[in-house]
Amino acid sequence: MKRIIIGVLAGMLLLPIATGGWAAEPAGKSPAKKAEPPSWKTSLLVEETATVQAIDQSTRMVTLKGPKGNSLTFKAGEEVRNLAQVKAGDEVKFAFYESLAVRVLKTGEAFPAASESEAMARAKKGEMPAGVVGKEMTANVTITAIDKAAKTATLKKEDGKSVTVTPLDPKNLDKVKVGDRLVLTYTEVVAVKVEKAEKKK
Repeated sequence: MKRIIIGVLAGMLLLPIATGGWAAEPAGKSPAKKAEPPSWKTSLLVEETATVQAIDQSTRMVTLKGPKGNSLTFKAGEEVRNLAQVKAGDEVKFAFYESLAVRVLKTGEAFPAASESEAMARAKKGEMPAGVVGKEMTANVTITAIDKAAKTATLKKEDGKSVTVTPLDPKNLDKVKVGDRLVLTYTEVVAVKVEKAEKKK
């Protein structure tokens, strides 16, 4: 459960340049054609269940107990609809999904417009609390330095700021070079659902 919360708070701290394998060459591609720039996508899904250990409806303070016995106490905001339906012993199911798609632009190809969008859905009035929040962000960066000894790459964002990242697979540094321009598309979805304790047998 803590990993999910940390992931939500981390937000856009997502620039590991190569968290997955490189995309395979399309079958049947003519060897005479110039190879397409590399691209890759990686994703992660974490699911956990916690139990409502205590809840104070007047203060909206909730204590959850994780599967390993760890506890977390927090105040449920007003956006948490139907909190009055929740009682000690109920189960809270969390799901956290994130993906990062990286594309190396072709020579002469312009950066697409950076974008950010969000969507949210929650339970209807009178139902058990539940909700889904999702967002997608696209950012453009340029590789300004590669240090294979340190296994890092430095990326410059459109606002001029730079960040140094360490790929999970250092071999992917051999697939890119200084001056390459990357389009990063990050997707994040968090889902929470509360279920009555008596439903579990």
